Amino acid sequence: MKLSIVIPTFNEAQNVPLLHDELSKVLKGLKHQYEIIFVDDGSNDGTRDALRRLASDKNVKVLFHRRNFGQTAAMDSGFKYAHGDIIITMDADLQNDPADIPKLLAKLDEGYDVVSGWRKHRQDPVSKKLFSRIAGSLRRMLTREKIHDSGCTLKAYRKECFANLDLYGEMHRYIPAILTWRGFRVTEIVVNHRARKFGTTKYGMGRILRGFLDLLIVKFWMQYSARPIQLFGRLGLCCFALGFFAGLYLLWQKFADGQAIANRPLLLLVVLLVLLGVQFFGMGVITDALTKIYYRSSPISRVSETLE
Repeated sequence: MKLSIVIPTFNEAQNVPLLHDELSKVLKGLKHQYEIIFVDDGSNDGTRDALRRLASDKNVKVLFHRRNFGQTAAMDSGFKYAHGDIIITMDADLQNDPADIPKLLAKLDEGYDVVSGWRKHRQDPVSKKLFSRIAGSLRRMLTREKIHDSGCTLKAYRKECFANLDLYGEMHRYIPAILTWRGFRVTEIVVNHRARKFGTTKYGMGRILRGFLDLLIVKFWMQYSARPIQLFGRLGLCCFALGFFAGLYLLWQKFADGQAIANRPLLLLVVLLVLLGVQFFGMGVITDALTKIYYRSSPISRVSETLE
């Protein structure tokens, strides 16, 4: 078995040499072939020079992004480059403990496709833990995901998990939810989490907002990607029905009570609702057609094993 360790890296010049030393000790003890893939996401603090020095190790591969594209893009580059049967992801800031890798592999051997780390005792500032807890609760509510800590980068995947998996935005934290929806077996184990010693966190309000917007996309994709007309058609019918019955009410007032309706705001609302209903329904038809084209060009594999 060959292992690929994918490590997205941005401005971690002091951490990457120490992480390489720790990783090498753990991986050599596993007696498996391995490769360590650092994906530098446009660092500007000397990280690139540190990685060039590490590349003297035959087991180290380094990918350099032209500029900072984000953690999801860095992980996606690593996944596409990885040659291992098992892909393990981890942060470059030394907060993930390489000593947990054997536990992840042992859990995979129980028949799972994905094993996610759970930072049950996080060594982060209170504000960061609070935002993560709120985001986690919202994620589980919308995706019905069972794991506690999808934001933990330390995870182990089987290579086949990434077939036809497109990542963008801040989607990396929703990979377990997407893979669960696709039928892969996902579980979690408690892992060690260490306090940051060098460098600064890249976690901020901007990432929280982008992550929330991507969560809405994941929710839509999981629930309505096969039949988007179910969402847009319902919205269209609701708007059209509200406009229709409000219009009947206005007609009743005009002809039964003799009231003038030309200057009534409700008349404008009726027109708006009817137009929205037609637009939503039309959008559903178009999106449904585009979805069929997408699945024909990039089909999702539903078959995990064939016996003949």
